[in-house]
Amino acid sequence: MQHLIIIAGASGTGKTTVRDYLHQEYHVQPVITHTTRLPRLHEKDGIDYYFENDASMQKLHLLEKVTYNNYQYGSSLEGLQRAWQQHDIAEIVLDTAGVRTYLQKLPHRQLTFIFLTVSDQAQLQQRMLSRGDQMQQVLHRMHSPEYQRDLHLPTDLKPYAHVIVNDDWQQTKQQLATIMQKINEEN
Repeated sequence: MQHLIIIAGASGTGKTTVRDYLHQEYHVQPVITHTTRLPRLHEKDGIDYYFENDASMQKLHLLEKVTYNNYQYGSSLEGLQRAWQQHDIAEIVLDTAGVRTYLQKLPHRQLTFIFLTVSDQAQLQQRMLSRGDQMQQVLHRMHSPEYQRDLHLPTDLKPYAHVIVNDDWQQTKQQLATIMQKINEEN
């Protein structure tokens, strides 16, 4: 059975690290999302994003979308199907609003939701700085409504979430191994 792992949490909680680890260790296929913005240096179509224009974006079967800095971003049924063609288990990083949309549009038995957090939120600023983000960007992000929303697991999503407190990478990997074992047993 095809399965989708959804990863969510505030910036700095380790979403990209977990996504990359699941891909490298378990060959979980990332779902490539779409955007109408132009590619940045070194970004490749079909690898980093599917780069769209307004017309092509409207032809997609979008599962969720958001407008940010006048550009559209979204994930589609087409992108999910492409990921599942590569592997029966796919993964996507979403915000908690996107998680709600996926829970509404896909059967719950096909979904595993991982919510990442840390025990000390002061760590998040340091993590963002250590990955190369500029202080002004970090402060702007930390005060955004989206960041504040994704700091805590919303009550309505708690029944679906595997909460991982990502303070210790070895413990996080053990929890991911348990989740992957359960998914594989169900498939």
